[in-house]
Amino acid sequence: MDKPKFDKEKITRILATDCGSTTTKAILIEKRGSEYRLIVRGEAPTTVEAPFEDVTKGVLNSVMEVEELSGVKLVKGEGIYKPKASEKEGTDIYISTSSAGGGLQMMVAGVVLTMTGESAARAALGAGAIVMDVIASNDGRLPHEKIERIRTLRPDMILLSGGVDGGTVSHVVELAELIAAADPKPRFGIGYNLPVIYAGNKDARELVLKTLKDKTSLVIVENIRPVLERENLGPARHKIHDLFMEHVMAHAPGYRKLMEWTDVPIMPTPGAVGLLIENIGKSQGIAVLGVDIGGATTDVFSVFQGIFNRTVSANLGMSYSVSNVLAEAGEKNIIRWLPLDIPTSEVRNRIRNKMIRPTTIPSTLEDLKLEQAIAREALRLALQHHKSMAVGLKGVQQERTISDAFAQARTGETLVNMMELALIVGSGGALSHAPRRAQAAMMLLDAFQPEGVTRLTVDSIFMMPHLGVLTEVHPEAAQEVFEKDCLIHLGTSISPAGQGKEGKTCVHVRIIKNNGETFEAKVNFGDIQCLPLPVGEKAKAVITPERGFDAGAGSGKTVEAEVEGGLSGVIIDARGRPLVLPEDDNTRRQQLNKWAKQLNAYPD
Repeated sequence: MDKPKFDKEKITRILATDCGSTTTKAILIEKRGSEYRLIVRGEAPTTVEAPFEDVTKGVLNSVMEVEELSGVKLVKGEGIYKPKASEKEGTDIYISTSSAGGGLQMMVAGVVLTMTGESAARAALGAGAIVMDVIASNDGRLPHEKIERIRTLRPDMILLSGGVDGGTVSHVVELAELIAAADPKPRFGIGYNLPVIYAGNKDARELVLKTLKDKTSLVIVENIRPVLERENLGPARHKIHDLFMEHVMAHAPGYRKLMEWTDVPIMPTPGAVGLLIENIGKSQGIAVLGVDIGGATTDVFSVFQGIFNRTVSANLGMSYSVSNVLAEAGEKNIIRWLPLDIPTSEVRNRIRNKMIRPTTIPSTLEDLKLEQAIAREALRLALQHHKSMAVGLKGVQQERTISDAFAQARTGETLVNMMELALIVGSGGALSHAPRRAQAAMMLLDAFQPEGVTRLTVDSIFMMPHLGVLTEVHPEAAQEVFEKDCLIHLGTSISPAGQGKEGKTCVHVRIIKNNGETFEAKVNFGDIQCLPLPVGEKAKAVITPERGFDAGAGSGKTVEAEVEGGLSGVIIDARGRPLVLPEDDNTRRQQLNKWAKQLNAYPD
């Protein structure tokens, strides 16, 4: 996908929208002096479904709200007013993302489940898709079961991969025959063939083409696993974006019109968020973890060792999927985060009520604490899922026979290393709209358990998708607005790994500010302490853990690091890693209340 060419110097006003499954959000960015800043934001219900069945109506409604708030005329006739005509009329560029109509839903197929199957899933997830199923030669299902699965799921497109270049062709051709036998029909639009991307062994291209060309709209790209030692996900990801626009969006109600308005291709919402996280990690050269906890899914994005990964936990969410969180985590794991005594049966009933009334928000402090307990488990499980997908390549530097390759054992080590992690970006209602920012910090610390020195941030008003697609046009403007208007800095956490005895010293921290002022704290194991450091201010931290605790340099070794201030300052989390909660209910509740008080998370 070629990046469009714009004269960045002439871009002074940017309009961006994100068409979500329920709400369409519009933002206006302007150049004020030498910097780009967010001016206003508007939203309106998404109109992709009946009675309107035209996504542009919701877009225009959200832009009209921006018009009212900013005093700038942005709608002209039945479209967006472009180019900018004066200070009060028009915009230089208009961009959009979308997850309306269920977003991009894909199936992937690979010869070996834990090798090419997993590489194909990573390519699809990185492009912003929800992977509905992974079909592989060795997934344990009979051919007729696989055919039935393809037929019933009705994905928007299929990514077929398998085999290194020059390797065996028979297995990947068998998969192509299964797809041909299923004769899958797309979700949107009638009378066009389902897009299938073939990104496998180049020696099998002719046979795959012969098998699928009449039944599907087949596109061939470079192999995603040309050799065992290397993944080549770029060409497949770019092709997924292109076909998403050409086929899926073109047939969704009103999108053809919207595509004519935008200056760059519409991007799937998660793909845009992923682009932003990837950009941060690679431009700053740091390990970063982003999470978006929604009503139906939780997306996790990461950059570790310069490698970007994204996973979608499609059954972990805070409204439509909240009962799945209960089923997957178990009631005991949710109740362990409750600092008050609520009977198990009542916890179950409250969760079910939330599922059948997904738009309700907590009305009491008790409700809020339960919702945040559920959020911790959804985040924890989503990170577990992400760790299992963000792995080193399978089959590398090992003697493997074909029977080894078909065995189900995982051989790739996860790339996710919490001690390396420099930045966490939280997003989604449970984190962005927590009544006190300290609650968001507490949820991130409890669910992700970062180690060493980690900055904690949240997205203020969910504009990461808009800024993600903006990186394609004007990366500097996207970075500036992200840092100044999007991110809310909660603080920097200092979390030594290891276990100790309650009440015994765990770590000694000295903060040296740029003006020479210093703060010191000696924190006991099992406690949290906050040292004041305002938002935007940087300082040097000298961290000396006790023997048996590691702050990043090894057991008992002093670490010097730069820390950045936030709403909670510098948070010294001396509860140990992994975090172990007391077994006794009363003791555990007392501990949770103590930690909440130490972080000033809830009103007294």
